[in-house]
Amino acid sequence: MTALLLPRIDQTHDAANASGALQPIRTEREIMQDGGIDFTIRWVSSLERKDSDRLSAALRRDPDFDPFLPPDPDLTVGPLGDKHLAVLNKFPVIARHLLIVTRDFVSQTLPLDVADFTALAQVMSELGGLGFYNGGTEAGASQRHKHLQWIPEAARGAKLSAFTHGLPEELPPGSTTVRDDLPWRHCFARLPTAVGSNAEDLGIAFHTAFVRACDALGLPSARDPMPPYNLLTGNGWLVVIPRSREHCEKISVNALGFAGGLFVPRPELIDTIRTIGPLKLLTSVGLAR
Repeated sequence: MTALLLPRIDQTHDAANASGALQPIRTEREIMQDGGIDFTIRWVSSLERKDSDRLSAALRRDPDFDPFLPPDPDLTVGPLGDKHLAVLNKFPVIARHLLIVTRDFVSQTLPLDVADFTALAQVMSELGGLGFYNGGTEAGASQRHKHLQWIPEAARGAKLSAFTHGLPEELPPGSTTVRDDLPWRHCFARLPTAVGSNAEDLGIAFHTAFVRACDALGLPSARDPMPPYNLLTGNGWLVVIPRSREHCEKISVNALGFAGGLFVPRPELIDTIRTIGPLKLLTSVGLAR
């Protein structure tokens, strides 16, 4: 994609919103703190009945339906290299939520490769923000077609910096570490600076960091299918989290949970999160250390 990405995202967003191709889900939110980490809990606004209907439509999708083959042209931002397209999420909870989709069908359980990370790096080298991946249904993937995801990082919302605080900044790129106070299995890998970097070099660096993090966790990073896991990247770090299941007490958790972003379809489930505690909830869908 040769044109600047953010204006193209906004142009596609505005046109798709006007035509009805984009169907955002409006939410309310609450900040909940656990272990010194702020978690943003979102739920569908009770004032917006149409958004509840949109959420129901998204959850009722035929599991054999592939919305990315081909993607809706009204939601398609443009190419990211030869193998990927940038496509807006049709039912976004977060504005400018971008999907990085393989042009041909590739299973979501296949290992991420250099081309996948290079496409992600094209986005992050220009825009920063938060990249993430749900490796399999147990990790929160809602589609079988391989797609990474990106959202802008906001002051109030999911952000990896809430979990990288205190990690050794002086580690050279490719080095791995853990945060001792996080109760689930994970591995962080240091990355070179994303913003302004060459996307191809950065994609190789992302992939190297991914393989090293997987090796540290005993995850087979080249096996088909891979065991379920989440990946997040931002703020100079990449983290891999093995997963054991998608739900805890009817609450579905995807990668954004491990960046402090949780979503519930009904407001009464906020009390469930409050009772369990966000850290314990995340540990229950991951693997306890």
